Amino acid sequence: MHGHDHAHGSDLGRILKVSTVSTLVFVALALVGGWYAHSLALISDAWHNFSDALALLLSWFAVYIQSRPPDSVKTFGYHRAGVLAAVVNAVTLVGIALYIFYESYLRLKQPQVVNSTVMLAVSLVGLALNTGIAAALYRSAKGDLNIRSAFIHLVGDALGSVAVLGGAVAIRFTGIAAIDPILSILIALLILWTSWDIIQEALNVLLEGLPRGMTLPQVTAAVKGVPGVIDVHDLHVWTLGPHMLALSCHLCVADIPLSESREILRSVNLLLEQRFHIGHTTIQFEHAPCVEPCAVNHRGS
Repeated sequence: MHGHDHAHGSDLGRILKVSTVSTLVFVALALVGGWYAHSLALISDAWHNFSDALALLLSWFAVYIQSRPPDSVKTFGYHRAGVLAAVVNAVTLVGIALYIFYESYLRLKQPQVVNSTVMLAVSLVGLALNTGIAAALYRSAKGDLNIRSAFIHLVGDALGSVAVLGGAVAIRFTGIAAIDPILSILIALLILWTSWDIIQEALNVLLEGLPRGMTLPQVTAAVKGVPGVIDVHDLHVWTLGPHMLALSCHLCVADIPLSESREILRSVNLLLEQRFHIGHTTIQFEHAPCVEPCAVNHRGS
C-alpha cells in the first residue's frame, strides 16, 4: 500500500513541478504583456497566476513532506503540511485581491488606452496552459485538500483567461477602456471566492473538525448497530490530514470474555474503515452496567 502511495506521490510531484515552472513562465509573459499593453486585467491575471504558481509550489512541497514517514516526535507523520500550505496560499491570495481592487479603483478614475491584440494573445496562451495543468491534476484533486486547492486555483485561472480574452475582444470592438479595470475587479472577486473556500476547509482540519459530509450522530448510530455494542459515548472524530481520519470512543458491552470483545472490536474497526474511511481508532471497552459519568472517570486511563 505504501509503495503505491509513494509512486502516486512521485507522479504527483512531477506534475506539480512541471506545472509550477510553466506557470511561472506564463506569469512573466503576462506581466510584461500587461505592462506593454497598459492592461490592468492582464496584470491582475498575472498575479492570479502567480498565486497559483505559489499554490503549486506549496502543494508540491507538501506532497514531498507528506511522503515522509512518521517519527518519534511527529507520530502521525507530516500530513498537516498540505493543510498549512493551503492556508498560507489562501491568505496570500486575499492580499493580492485587495491590491487589485485598489489598482482598479485608480484605473476607473483615470482610464488608460489598452492594446487589445497583446491582451488577446497572452490570454490565449494562459487559457491553454491552465486548462492543460488542471486536466493533469483533476484525478488527484478529489480527496486531497492541498491538491484540490491547487486545482481550484487553476480552474479559476482558466476562467480569468477567458474573461481577459472576452475583455480584449470587447475593447477592440467598442474602444471602452473602462472594461479593463472592471474585468480586474471580477478577477479579484474570483480570487477571494476561491481562497475563502480553502481557508474554511483548512481551518476545519486545523481545528480538529469532522470532515465534510460526516455527522457525529451518523457515526454513533452505525457503531451502536454493531452486534454486541450496548452503548457508545465520549465519541470523537477528527481529521489528521488528507485521507487520514482518527476516532476515539468508549464502547459499552456486556460482561463477556476478552476473546468475544476482540471480535466486537474487529467488527467496529471494519465498519469504521469501510463506511467512513476512519483508519486510526482508539476504542476503550466498558462492561455493563454502564452509566454516563464513567466517560469522565476513564478519561485519564
